[in-house]
Amino acid sequence: MNRNAIETIMGAVVLVVAAVFLFFAYTTTQVNATGGTEYIAQFDRVDGLRDGSDVKISGIKVGTVESQTLDPRTFLATIKISIDPKIKLPDDSVAVVASSGLLGDNFLSIEPGNEDEIIPPGGRITHTQAAMSLQSLIGQVIYGAAQNKGQGGGAAPQSPQQSPAPPKP
Repeated sequence: MNRNAIETIMGAVVLVVAAVFLFFAYTTTQVNATGGTEYIAQFDRVDGLRDGSDVKISGIKVGTVESQTLDPRTFLATIKISIDPKIKLPDDSVAVVASSGLLGDNFLSIEPGNEDEIIPPGGRITHTQAAMSLQSLIGQVIYGAAQNKGQGGGAAPQSPQQSPAPPKP
């Protein structure tokens, strides 16, 4: 009988710890109901961006990526985002696919412009910059190094300059 009481108490402790963990996870992930202002942006490539990714301005989360589709006519990635309705984006704002680090997730960074006119709800962010591909950058460095090596690898070594012989006493 004593063993059943201990198992029951341990089970209750596990349930309390799990509830605290779920509460902590819910409050720190900033789960918000959608209902913000929707905008659309088109990119050449959106590597690493996915539905639910953050939309940030100056490093502060202001919205989420709602959906991604491929435009069948232009073959551009069309991204639908939802942003806090209190934020009004100037017409010359720039949307950039950025990374949190080498192993971090990608997010959509918006750099607000200076225009007086704002993008209307449901409007298009026309200035975009695609994601940088780490693999292609590494490939360019390796290819560039191999190409330079094949061409002689830069300047020829300089021979040491000969100084004039000192006068004999």
